[in-house]
Amino acid sequence: MTDNLPETSKVFLEGVSQELCLAALTKSPGNELASGKLLSPESSAALAVNTFGWFLNRPHELPVFPGLLDLDWPAVTVALERQMRFPWSAGRHPWLDAAVETKKTLIGIESKRFEPFRDAKSSNFSPAYDRDVWGTGMEPFTRMRDSLRATQLFSYLDAAQLVKHAFGLVTEARRIGKRPVLLYLFAEPGERMGRPLPDNILSEHRAEIARFSQHVSGAEVRFAASSYRQWLDTWHGPTAHHRLALINRFAL
Repeated sequence: MTDNLPETSKVFLEGVSQELCLAALTKSPGNELASGKLLSPESSAALAVNTFGWFLNRPHELPVFPGLLDLDWPAVTVALERQMRFPWSAGRHPWLDAAVETKKTLIGIESKRFEPFRDAKSSNFSPAYDRDVWGTGMEPFTRMRDSLRATQLFSYLDAAQLVKHAFGLVTEARRIGKRPVLLYLFAEPGERMGRPLPDNILSEHRAEIARFSQHVSGAEVRFAASSYRQWLDTWHGPTAHHRLALINRFAL
């Protein structure tokens, strides 16, 4: 990991613990360091790492997420790259970009920057996801799983990934005795590779988020969504300087 320090040091904003962030990235399977993806101008990992990395050693200062004002704030822990294991040992288990815990709640965060407007979406679920382990409280997500197998419902939203994350999140939340929340936190870039992103694409992405939210409403895993800018506009006091640094670095 030390070989990467000279270059990766350019990634981190003031006040973000490079040591803690690199430790988290090293243990995750995303290969952000070795692949050089963290240094890419379009790096989504760099946005999440800089956003949540600032709070790793000051979780109580994490601003409340829009739509989740009713939770038992403040946060007691903030983590990067947290694995949410399924209720079996073999196979691959989901990793969320960040996780926030309050005394009673586990919030898993899936962060997006350019991915909704770049990557082709797929809806592949192995037979393992059909195991009778999720419970009746997860029926909205199991119905979404089955619908995604039948047809591609979304062009911009990676709904299959969110369903898998919800299954991992509910398992982890049950294990530690907390209420699970899945937060979809997304950027809305004005351009990509020097070309403007049409406003209709951004609005269609938001419409897909709303449609997904409606379909999984009432599940044991509560689903919420916010744009980065919507959340950042609530930052004041000690977080105000970091807010401006994030906006300037990532054109938020």
